[in-house]
Amino acid sequence: MLVEEAMTTDLVTCPVGESVQGGVERMLRNRVGSVIVREDDVPTGIVAETDCLHAGFVTDAPFGEIPLRKAMSSPLNTIRPEKTLRRATERMHDEGVKKLVVVDGMDLVGIITTQDVIEAYHDLKADIHDLVNSDRAWSLDG
Repeated sequence: MLVEEAMTTDLVTCPVGESVQGGVERMLRNRVGSVIVREDDVPTGIVAETDCLHAGFVTDAPFGEIPLRKAMSSPLNTIRPEKTLRRATERMHDEGVKKLVVVDGMDLVGIITTQDVIEAYHDLKADIHDLVNSDRAWSLDG
Protein backbone atom coordinates (compact mmCIF):
# COMPACT_ATOMS: atom_id res chain seq x y z
CA MET A 1 0.00 0.00 0.00
CA LEU A 2 1.27 3.46 -0.87
CA VAL A 3 1.44 6.64 1.20
CA GLU A 4 -0.88 8.41 -1.26
CA GLU A 5 -3.59 5.83 -0.53
CA ALA A 6 -3.57 6.50 3.23
CA MET A 7 -2.50 10.13 3.60
CA THR A 8 -4.72 13.02 4.61
CA THR A 9 -4.94 15.75 2.00
CA ASP A 10 -6.89 18.31 4.05
CA LEU A 11 -3.93 20.22 5.47
CA VAL A 12 -4.13 22.92 8.08
CA THR A 13 -1.44 25.58 7.80
CA CYS A 14 -0.44 28.58 9.83
CA PRO A 15 1.87 31.52 9.05
CA VAL A 16 5.23 31.46 10.84
CA GLY A 17 4.53 34.88 12.39
CA GLU A 18 1.55 33.50 14.34
CA SER A 19 1.65 32.81 18.08
CA VAL A 20 1.32 29.37 19.63
CA GLN A 21 -2.21 30.39 20.60
CA GLY A 22 -3.04 30.96 16.93
CA GLY A 23 -1.69 27.52 16.08
CA VAL A 24 -3.71 25.89 18.87
CA GLU A 25 -6.86 27.71 17.73
CA ARG A 26 -6.41 26.31 14.21
CA MET A 27 -5.87 22.80 15.57
CA LEU A 28 -9.00 22.99 17.71
CA ARG A 29 -11.14 24.59 14.99
CA ASN A 30 -10.09 21.95 12.44
CA ARG A 31 -9.94 19.02 14.89
CA VAL A 32 -6.37 18.10 14.00
CA GLY A 33 -3.30 17.35 16.08
CA SER A 34 -0.84 19.51 14.17
CA VAL A 35 -0.45 22.43 11.77
CA ILE A 36 2.07 22.95 9.01
CA VAL A 37 3.94 26.22 9.53
CA ARG A 38 4.60 28.20 6.38
CA GLU A 39 6.69 31.23 5.53
CA ASP A 40 5.72 33.00 2.30
CA ASP A 41 3.64 29.92 1.36
CA VAL A 42 6.68 27.65 1.76
CA PRO A 43 6.27 24.92 4.40
CA THR A 44 9.04 25.44 6.96
CA GLY A 45 7.98 23.40 9.97
CA ILE A 46 5.27 21.58 11.86
CA VAL A 47 3.74 22.17 15.27
CA ALA A 48 1.93 19.41 17.14
CA GLU A 49 -0.17 19.63 20.30
CA THR A 50 2.71 18.36 22.41
CA ASP A 51 5.05 21.02 20.96
CA CYS A 52 2.63 23.71 22.14
CA LEU A 53 2.38 22.22 25.63
CA HIS A 54 6.16 21.91 25.83
CA ALA A 55 6.65 25.55 24.73
CA GLY A 56 4.18 26.75 27.36
CA PHE A 57 5.85 24.69 30.08
CA VAL A 58 9.42 25.69 29.20
CA THR A 59 8.72 29.41 28.79
CA ASP A 60 6.06 29.67 31.51
CA ALA A 61 4.38 32.23 29.26
CA PRO A 62 0.84 32.46 27.88
CA PHE A 63 0.41 30.83 24.47
CA GLY A 64 -0.40 34.22 22.95
CA GLU A 65 3.09 35.47 23.83
CA ILE A 66 5.05 32.52 22.43
CA PRO A 67 6.04 32.77 18.75
CA LEU A 68 5.01 29.70 16.77
CA ARG A 69 8.53 29.62 15.33
CA LYS A 70 9.85 28.77 18.82
CA ALA A 71 7.56 25.75 19.16
CA MET A 72 7.78 24.29 15.65
CA SER A 73 9.89 21.35 14.56
CA SER A 74 12.06 22.15 11.59
CA PRO A 75 13.15 21.05 9.05
CA LEU A 76 10.12 19.03 8.01
CA ASN A 77 10.35 15.26 7.84
CA THR A 78 8.94 14.48 4.42
CA ILE A 79 8.07 11.52 2.22
CA ARG A 80 6.88 11.17 -1.36
CA PRO A 81 3.33 9.94 -2.13
CA GLU A 82 4.52 6.92 -4.14
CA LYS A 83 6.53 5.46 -1.24
CA THR A 84 5.14 2.46 0.63
CA LEU A 85 3.52 2.60 4.05
CA ARG A 86 6.30 0.30 5.24
CA ARG A 87 8.86 2.94 4.21
CA ALA A 88 6.78 5.64 5.93
CA THR A 89 6.71 3.69 9.21
CA GLU A 90 10.46 3.07 8.97
CA ARG A 91 11.05 6.82 8.47
CA MET A 92 8.78 7.69 11.40
CA HIS A 93 10.67 5.22 13.58
CA ASP A 94 14.10 6.39 12.41
CA GLU A 95 13.24 10.09 12.85
CA GLY A 96 11.31 9.59 16.11
CA VAL A 97 8.19 11.31 14.75
CA LYS A 98 4.50 10.44 14.41
CA LYS A 99 3.83 12.48 11.27
CA LEU A 100 5.46 12.90 7.88
CA VAL A 101 4.61 15.68 5.48
CA VAL A 102 3.93 14.31 1.99
CA VAL A 103 5.55 16.26 -0.83
CA ASP A 104 5.54 15.80 -4.58
CA GLY A 105 8.54 17.75 -5.79
CA MET A 106 8.10 21.15 -4.16
CA ASP A 107 4.34 20.72 -3.71
CA LEU A 108 2.83 19.96 -0.31
CA VAL A 109 0.21 17.28 -1.02
CA GLY A 110 -0.66 15.72 2.33
CA ILE A 111 0.35 14.37 5.69
CA ILE A 112 0.65 10.77 6.87
CA THR A 113 0.40 9.96 10.57
CA THR A 114 0.82 6.83 12.63
CA GLN A 115 -2.97 6.81 13.00
CA ASP A 116 -3.39 6.88 9.20
CA VAL A 117 -1.04 3.89 8.91
CA ILE A 118 -2.90 1.93 11.59
CA GLU A 119 -6.25 2.62 9.91
CA ALA A 120 -4.89 1.63 6.48
CA TYR A 121 -3.52 -1.66 7.79
CA HIS A 122 -6.79 -2.33 9.63
CA ASP A 123 -8.76 -1.74 6.42
CA LEU A 124 -6.36 -3.94 4.45
CA LYS A 125 -6.70 -6.74 7.01
CA ALA A 126 -10.51 -6.49 6.81
CA ASP A 127 -10.36 -6.62 3.00
CA ILE A 128 -8.17 -9.73 3.11
CA HIS A 129 -10.52 -11.36 5.63
CA ASP A 130 -13.52 -10.63 3.39
CA LEU A 131 -11.69 -11.98 0.34
CA VAL A 132 -10.71 -15.20 2.09
CA ASN A 133 -14.22 -15.73 3.42
CA SER A 134 -15.90 -15.03 0.07
CA ASP A 135 -13.50 -17.46 -1.62
CA ARG A 136 -14.34 -20.13 0.98
CA ALA A 137 -18.07 -19.60 0.52
CA TRP A 138 -17.68 -19.90 -3.24
CA SER A 139 -15.70 -23.14 -3.01
CA LEU A 140 -18.14 -24.64 -0.47
CA ASP A 141 -21.06 -23.89 -2.77
CA GLY A 142 -19.35 -25.85 -5.46
